[in-house]
Amino acid sequence: MLKKILVICGPTATGKTNLAYRLARKFRGEIVSADSRQVYKGMDIGTGKDLHHNSEFKIVNSKEGICYLIANIPLWGYDLTEPDNDFSVSQYFNLARKFIVNIWHRGRLPIIVGGSGLYIRILINGLENISIPPDDELRKELNTKNSKQLFEILGILDSGKANSMNESDRKNPRRLIRAIEIVYWNSKIKNKNLKVNNRLKYDSLMMIGLTSSRSYINRRIAERVEERIRNGFEEELLGFIQRDIDWKYQSMQSLGYRQYEKYFKGLISWRDFVDKWTVEEQKYAKRQMTWFKKDHRINWFEISQKNWEYKVEKVVRSWYYE
Repeated sequence: MLKKILVICGPTATGKTNLAYRLARKFRGEIVSADSRQVYKGMDIGTGKDLHHNSEFKIVNSKEGICYLIANIPLWGYDLTEPDNDFSVSQYFNLARKFIVNIWHRGRLPIIVGGSGLYIRILINGLENISIPPDDELRKELNTKNSKQLFEILGILDSGKANSMNESDRKNPRRLIRAIEIVYWNSKIKNKNLKVNNRLKYDSLMMIGLTSSRSYINRRIAERVEERIRNGFEEELLGFIQRDIDWKYQSMQSLGYRQYEKYFKGLISWRDFVDKWTVEEQKYAKRQMTWFKKDHRINWFEISQKNWEYKVEKVVRSWYYE
């Protein structure tokens, strides 16, 4: 049997997960989440899992890991770590690869769905340097420096890498430190074969992208933020605060959770918090489209058009049965 992978990607609030369930029912599929925020246990409402609002939801603990069954469709990739742990791209890759291989072994179709472009890219393309271990001593030294100083160090060590970074990455200390760490590692090893590219060995790939106008997506995002607030986002977040999980943790830098900090500390009003969260989600959607538009393998569908789901299904059916 051919090892096929179906990817459903695109900006937030375009209905990727609902489409994934529709296609999973028709093509014997199982879903693998590619969302960097939904890997954290308990962060359900703010990240859009909303599992407990589904009457057909249940958890299955299998030898492969935690699996969620929603309307009898298996979903993998939620709740991979505790919110007080850091979680790396390489950790996601190793777990998601295991899920996908086991889905193939069961003779089913893995459907990767999400908006985290880097997560999708490492599964489909592989990513050099993914197995390079952290250098604790180097990180201890670099953590004393600000993003400007870190960028200058990277520029001295590898000007090409520094120049290739976008404005957001240049201001992100965590990504700058990782880039420097990789440069140091590669300078120390003699056997360049240690650089790995762990791309999944699949036979056929279909990539579906969902999109619409900025105004349409922005309106959906605003509606979804309000819905998450109504569903108990604040209670969920305050539960983490009571457990001493605050904004020093990577998980609490997720959209929504991060914007709540200033409201929690009395620095902004509730309305300002909601507006800021909405705007940051909208900016994130714009960055997602910029990322995905660079991949010409993606077949794009306009979600505001009539019967767009049937058009997607037709394309997937032709590919699936070829």
